[in-house]
Amino acid sequence: MRVTKLSATLRPALKVLVMLILVMGMSGCAMFRHKQTIDTMSLPQLYAKSHNALEHGDYGAAEKDYQRLIARFPSGPYNEQAQLDLAYAQYKDNQPDDAYSTVDRFIKTFPMHKHVDYAYYLRGLINFDRTGGVVERWFGRNGAQSRRDQGYNLKSFDDFAELTRRFPDSAYAADARQRMIYLRNVLAKFEINVAEFYLRHKAFVASADRAQYVIEHYQQSPQAGDALAILCRSYLMLGQKAQAEQVRKVLAMNYPDHPYLTDPKWPHAPSTLRKMIPFSGHH
Repeated sequence: MRVTKLSATLRPALKVLVMLILVMGMSGCAMFRHKQTIDTMSLPQLYAKSHNALEHGDYGAAEKDYQRLIARFPSGPYNEQAQLDLAYAQYKDNQPDDAYSTVDRFIKTFPMHKHVDYAYYLRGLINFDRTGGVVERWFGRNGAQSRRDQGYNLKSFDDFAELTRRFPDSAYAADARQRMIYLRNVLAKFEINVAEFYLRHKAFVASADRAQYVIEHYQQSPQAGDALAILCRSYLMLGQKAQAEQVRKVLAMNYPDHPYLTDPKWPHAPSTLRKMIPFSGHH
C-alpha cells in the first residue's frame, strides 16, 4: 500500500488544525459535563455545594445555589434549611431588603419550625445593622445614630423582643437581650433629642409629651433622668408648678447628681461652633 507524504509546507498547518479541533472538543465536553452536573446534582450534593460556598464567604455563589435548590426541590428539610441559609447569605452580601423578605417569608410559612428562633434573631439582626453607618461603627458615634429616623431600630427591637418572649431559653436569647438594651438606649436618646429641640423652640407641651414617653417606655435607660428634668422644666414653663415640683422630687430622689438640680437652665443648646464640627451629632 502506498502512503502519500504531506509536503513540508502543509505539515505545520495540519498540526495547528488538529490542535484547534482537540481544544474545541475538550472545551465542549467540559461545558457539557458542567451543565449536566448542575442540572442533575442530587439534593444532598447541591446543598453541600451551596453550604460550602457560604462557609467560604462566597455569598453571591451561595445565593444562586440556594435559589436553585429551592426551585428544584420545593419542599422538605433541605428546602427549609436552604431558605434560612439563603437569608443569611443575602444578609452577609449586604442585601438587607432581600434578606428580610426571605426570612420573613420563612417565619410566616414555618412558624413551628425547630429553627424559627434563629429566624427571629436573624430578622432582628438585619434591621439592627441597617441604621449604623461607617463612622458610628468605627468611632462609636452613637449620638449621630440617635438623631436619625428610628424605624429600623424599632423593628429590630420588636423582633428581638418577640424572640425572647417566645423562646426565652433559645441560644440566641442572651445576645438578643443585650442588643435590646443598646436599642432601648438609642431610642430613648432619640426621644430626648426631640424633647430638647421642642424645649429650645418653646413648644413645651410637645417637650413634656416626649419626656413623658421616655419615662413610661424607657425608664431603665440612662436617659430617664434627663426625661424627668425636661418634664419638670416644661411644666414650669407651662405654669404647672405643682406637677413640676412633684417631678423635681422624683428626679432628686433617683438622680441626686443630675445637673438640672443645680442648673435650672439645663439643657443648654449646643454652641454654633459645636454644630459645625463634623460628626459631632448636633445639627
